[in-house]
Amino acid sequence: MVKPCRLVRPVTQIPERSLVHQEGLPKLPVPPLTQTCERYLAALEPLVSEEELQYTRTLVKEFLTGGVGERLQKGLERRACKTDNWLSEWWMQTAYLDCRMPVAVYTSPGVVLPRMHFHDRQGQMRFAAKLIAGVLEFKKMIDTDTLPLEYLSGKPLCMDQYYQILSSCRIPGPKRDTVVHHSMGTTPVTHITVVHNFQFFVLDVYHSDGTPLTIDQIYMQLEKIWNSSLQTNKEPIGILTSQHRNTWGKAYNNLIKDKTNKESVRAIQKSIFTVCLDAPMPRTSDELYWSRVAAQMLHGGGARWNSGNRWFDKTLQFIVGEDGTSGLVYEHAPAEGPPIVFLIDFVVGCMSRTEIVRTPMVPLPMPVKLRFNITPEVKRDIDRAKQNMNIMVHDLDVKVLMFSEFGRKLPQQHKLSPDGFVQMALQLAYFRTYNICCSTYESASLRIFKYGRTEAIRATTTGSFKFVQAMQDPAKQNPERLALLQAAVQTHKENTYNAVHGQAIDRHLLGLKMLSIDELTSMPEIFMDTSYAVAQHYNLSTSQVGSKTDCVMSFGPMVPDGYGVCYNPMDEHINIAITALNSCEETNAAKFSRAVEDALLDMRALLEDTATVKQ
Repeated sequence: MVKPCRLVRPVTQIPERSLVHQEGLPKLPVPPLTQTCERYLAALEPLVSEEELQYTRTLVKEFLTGGVGERLQKGLERRACKTDNWLSEWWMQTAYLDCRMPVAVYTSPGVVLPRMHFHDRQGQMRFAAKLIAGVLEFKKMIDTDTLPLEYLSGKPLCMDQYYQILSSCRIPGPKRDTVVHHSMGTTPVTHITVVHNFQFFVLDVYHSDGTPLTIDQIYMQLEKIWNSSLQTNKEPIGILTSQHRNTWGKAYNNLIKDKTNKESVRAIQKSIFTVCLDAPMPRTSDELYWSRVAAQMLHGGGARWNSGNRWFDKTLQFIVGEDGTSGLVYEHAPAEGPPIVFLIDFVVGCMSRTEIVRTPMVPLPMPVKLRFNITPEVKRDIDRAKQNMNIMVHDLDVKVLMFSEFGRKLPQQHKLSPDGFVQMALQLAYFRTYNICCSTYESASLRIFKYGRTEAIRATTTGSFKFVQAMQDPAKQNPERLALLQAAVQTHKENTYNAVHGQAIDRHLLGLKMLSIDELTSMPEIFMDTSYAVAQHYNLSTSQVGSKTDCVMSFGPMVPDGYGVCYNPMDEHINIAITALNSCEETNAAKFSRAVEDALLDMRALLEDTATVKQ
């Protein structure tokens, strides 16, 4: 399972044609083999016993000197010469399309937008209409290639992912999924899909002359949809998309045998995006609000609530609840977090500037309701999907920590990277809870390269281990603890730089492994080793999502006994979403959230205490 990704420092946006620079982007490099092997062994130090490490050292040496590593390295270098990006196709397959777990919870991130103050259908419709208009404004930039080009440290970034998120959809297969993009076709797609009470509608959002509907017109069309979908007893056909991919693959083929069903499914797949008009959820206390809504964005709340009010294969689904909740869930295969966050910031900006202006009455066609013929077989598939979804809902443990004591400004004042600071707080929280270190994944963007996706920053290092041990050792003094914190944050910064510049280890190791699979040669020993399994078992799967909007992004844990942690550091506060699975007795999102909060406060005390001593 893979995570929304982050960039190493604020990205600057400059209004110029984004695709002009695409051809000149550098290719993703293949790092030197010796460098990767050395860095791999260093990454294992805090994770495995000395005995295991010694054994792995022998395997690595054999891999380096025995000819196997060199042969695979040369093969990778040849592949890099022949392709635009030696990794992207393999990554798309292994991280997403070959993955058989449900996309809901397991790979699709959810985003909660700031709480709205409407509590009725009129408010819901107005908000949805403004949101749709905002996304169409974003689409106009894509269509006219006027999207601001993004730069990182003066280097242009690959903008390709922005062009993959509209009019696209994942399609299940019996063994491997595919993604279809309809924006590339000769006839432009002009409709979105709207789902209300489990019923799907095609809503044309452009007039025949190509101009978009006004907010007022979209509002009236949404009213029509609402009024023609009042029945709440319809079969939730969309819940099928939340199944295990093999199960859904079989059910999909069965569903589209029927011509009407096939046409309806195609209309959803082709649509620019989907808007889910959700029924109100059970009220919760203000304290639990964010945690409940984060869960609703990930899975809909269960079969009797809004889990059937989705098409989880759709790349972009905006969710607007009658009770003032709003956000989105996105299918991860076509893009990472940054394009989605840019879209959110852009749309929220548009919405704050627009008011509904009455427009002249123009007769607009009735939005078309999509019909589905529910055979006994399809009904059985839906019932199974409902059961499995309810199990998944009960299993997901979500806790959103709105940490308000300080934000990114505090570490910055002490000349520490805010990202490294939060990562060390996660390390400290984990060590205090379990008395060990674990493999930690933080995603970094490879977009300075053509078609770059992500690389892993390994946040657990020898330096982070020394720091957390010192924090727990009463014999250690604060100046020493601070020095260890500064060193650990500096190492994290260097590791982040390496990851962003294509010099980290995980994608290189994946490439060597994929090549040996493609060549049908025997799998090299280093990939069969316990240490490799430990390194790949990420009990902490983390991501920084830096948005201007005060939103909360979340995703499920990567492993059954792990946590998913997504954080958005604002100037004066930090939004942190933590997920775990209830089926694992060792993990508990609320308990870990308290440990993270304590770690952040103790680290602030450490900074302030040593700063006072210096004075």
